[in-house]
Amino acid sequence: MTTHNFTRAVTILAVGFLLLNAALLAIAGYVIWAVVCAVVAGFAVLGWFWYRRAMAELADEREAMKREVESLRDLLHTHRRS
Repeated sequence: MTTHNFTRAVTILAVGFLLLNAALLAIAGYVIWAVVCAVVAGFAVLGWFWYRRAMAELADEREAMKREVESLRDLLHTHRRS
């Protein structure tokens, strides 16, 4: 599983690269392509936030499932002893 710092670093690298491309394309006169790169950089940031939220929800669900399995396991052990 990837860590928060790793995904943040990769996202920052990608966004920086895209924004650098946007600036260089704007300087070169390719304004439409510069805007496309800037918009894609924005989508990369939004995608990273979506990914982090989804991973947090999965971690919460995983913990809930763990608690449920433990309660079922305890229930089975109490019935075996009886």
